[in-house]
Amino acid sequence: MASVRDRIIGIATAAALSLSFGASPSSAASLDEIKTKGSMVVATEDSYKPFEYVENGKPMGLDHDLLALLRKEAPFKIDQQIIPWTGLLAGVATGKYDVALTAAVITPDRVQSLAFTMPIAEATQYYVVRADETRIKGVPDLAGKTVGVQSGGASYAALADLEPTLAKTGGKLGKVVQYTSLPEAYQDLANGRLDYVINGVVNLVSLTKDQPKRFRMGEAVGAPTYAAWAVAKGNDSLLAYLDQFMAKVRASGELYALQEKWLGRAFKDLPSAPTK
Repeated sequence: MASVRDRIIGIATAAALSLSFGASPSSAASLDEIKTKGSMVVATEDSYKPFEYVENGKPMGLDHDLLALLRKEAPFKIDQQIIPWTGLLAGVATGKYDVALTAAVITPDRVQSLAFTMPIAEATQYYVVRADETRIKGVPDLAGKTVGVQSGGASYAALADLEPTLAKTGGKLGKVVQYTSLPEAYQDLANGRLDYVINGVVNLVSLTKDQPKRFRMGEAVGAPTYAAWAVAKGNDSLLAYLDQFMAKVRASGELYALQEKWLGRAFKDLPSAPTK
């Protein structure tokens, strides 16, 4: 039976092949082309609190505030499409959107078809359980338990780190349930259909802060990772433009102020380049 790592590599390889077939960096608009046509299309997720979400019909979150700053100085119009996570990164890789203006976790698989900006936040994967959970006190206790992850997301990729960690103490992964949207996984966790859910540290801090009577945050299950915006691999001019913007909002302190506002803490020690 193939390990989780093997399955992840297989799925990622297939995805990379499907993205590269019929697509090339030339299918993504360069910075000059964007300036010529006068507009850039960015895609953001619709349910990824506290980075991007919609509340009472209004876009909210760190990335939306950063987009507002970018719009103030961009010499072109920025059209935004708020969409479900599924297909967002593939849409950028194939040129459907110019920028994945989302807190996408930088992974070795994703850098095959995407280029990432300076990170906007830490995104190390942690687990979360029900607030009244007594069986799970640490990572070794996750052995054999049912876990919820986002299909094709960083939480699923983190299983490749968790599997060997559990093996060190004689444990194995239990049933893995994949979801299109992590809020669905949280609901199933609350209802007892799952034993734990994996997601980024920032997202779980937000979840447990908002609903302390329902959920309790656990420990890290993966290696340190970071989140950043993304463009199609090879689109160097657009990447450089976005990195200049990121460097500016770091230097001014605006990024850190927005991190405090939305994430509850500032990540002032982020690397200046993508770390995979």
